[in-house]
Amino acid sequence: MTVTLSERCAATVVVAGPKNKGPASQEPTSREGIDAADVGRCVAAGPTLVAFHRSPVDRYPSHVPQSGVMMAESLLSHHAEPDLTEVTVTGAPDLLPEQDARRSRLARLRRRSGAAPLPVSAAPVHAGPSFDIAQNDPILGYCQSADGPVDITDLVLDSPGLAAMRAAGVVLVVPLVSSGELIGLLHLGPRLSERDYSTDDRHLLDSLAGHAAPAIRVGQLVLEQQAEARQRERIEQELKVAQLIQQQFLPKELPDLPSWTVAAFYRPARQVGGDFYDFIQLRDGRVMVVVGDVTDKGVPAALVMASTHSLLRSTAPELTSPGAVLAHVNDLLCHDMPSAMFVTCLALLLDPKSGLIEYANAGHDLPFLRTADGVVELKARGMPLGLMTGMDYEQKTAELQTGDCLLLHSDGLAEAHSPTREMFGFPRVGEVVGRGLSGEALIDLCLSELDRFTGPDHEQEDDITLVSLQRTGGSRFVDLGDR
Repeated sequence: MTVTLSERCAATVVVAGPKNKGPASQEPTSREGIDAADVGRCVAAGPTLVAFHRSPVDRYPSHVPQSGVMMAESLLSHHAEPDLTEVTVTGAPDLLPEQDARRSRLARLRRRSGAAPLPVSAAPVHAGPSFDIAQNDPILGYCQSADGPVDITDLVLDSPGLAAMRAAGVVLVVPLVSSGELIGLLHLGPRLSERDYSTDDRHLLDSLAGHAAPAIRVGQLVLEQQAEARQRERIEQELKVAQLIQQQFLPKELPDLPSWTVAAFYRPARQVGGDFYDFIQLRDGRVMVVVGDVTDKGVPAALVMASTHSLLRSTAPELTSPGAVLAHVNDLLCHDMPSAMFVTCLALLLDPKSGLIEYANAGHDLPFLRTADGVVELKARGMPLGLMTGMDYEQKTAELQTGDCLLLHSDGLAEAHSPTREMFGFPRVGEVVGRGLSGEALIDLCLSELDRFTGPDHEQEDDITLVSLQRTGGSRFVDLGDR
């Protein structure tokens, strides 16, 4: 006889045959049936079903633990022969790992005649249909509040899930509840014996569901964590690719400007960011320096940055005027800019021979110019790019003398916060510029002052871009982008 409890539930089944005539205290031998040692070994190995042949329960071996014993006669009713009067289950069935699923469908038996144990073989298990039930389906709420298995044959509910289960021949539904949460439904069709599910059947199914639900929930959590881990891995790979693409938009080398010291630094707050800078060489020998910042951070900002950068590079050689370049790029961006996003940008046209600069500003942080007379901000009015079409951008000029230094920066520097939430601030940036350093030394000073201000455990809040231009008597070119 083979008994299937469930696909993932294990138990040992021992069937005891009739005992020899003789004194009541005589223990049966293994040739005549099972003895106390047989049952003891089975119980020690795991949950055990014991079927007695016309034998009272008090003949059950006294040394075998009785805790957790439940009546399960109906479980074997369509397998057992008429002379089997009683079946008990010792211990609650435990869920087994997947590798034990084959053994879990087998009951190790002894023939009533006292023959050797039957060979191990797997009983066929046929998976029933599965159902996708909507979260707002009334059947879920009904089963959540049900006390045990639910007979759905006469259940009246306006439920698509209920209709689907009935159409598939389901007659009994057992709620699987873990920590007060309904995590699934165990559905059963009609019994093979064509009899109704008895009270004992329902008690047994309810008990099995109580043990199965927590284990299933753990399995669900493991699968969710594995899916999240795979998703994180995919995102990390995509971010690495996006980072490599974004790096292609940054200058690979700084311009060779005689009598100028040029230095640049870029550090995103995340793997990819929305800041950018570039040096666009014009045909007449002048250079247009652009520094920009896209609202937000991460991949969306990087995509907008790439689009803005490409438009600036294609427009600057044709229009040459900083104000005209910003106005044209603004009109193009307005049609495709995502909602709640915009770009601030400073465009500065430098004539390296004369030291003359022309600049226009689309809402970007004001650059600081240090001269012999002190530090000043170069102001010019203009709306950020991508908000409204038809904008005009004020254009101004200035001339750098030998020793003058210009710092272009993004708000990742000035808007950083200390542990007490104090902002680094633009006045502090101006004060750092006024200390007299230039080029690489000025950028290093800005970063060291920022680290001292924010503290060692500070998490960078925004992308940081710094570009330093100083007019000198010689040539020096420094790129700090890899710091």
